[in-house]
Amino acid sequence: MQLTYKLMLHRAPEGGFTVIVPALPGCVTEGDSLDDAIAMAKEAIEIYIEELQSRGEDIPDDSNTLEYSLSLATA
Repeated sequence: MQLTYKLMLHRAPEGGFTVIVPALPGCVTEGDSLDDAIAMAKEAIEIYIEELQSRGEDIPDDSNTLEYSLSLATA
């Protein structure tokens, strides 16, 4: 089974990155570097999916989600 997840990475004020996985409510992690944050997100997603499977729940993913970034100029 191939699952796809979008990651939202935010620079943390104290350094490193916070990662949010929008398709999995509450799935949040962090890492000291971009690579570390992505690795931590992969691990968090795997644990989240294992928990859903143990409960017999559906596993959501982002395979049908489109993404677009919109920039607005303000006055």
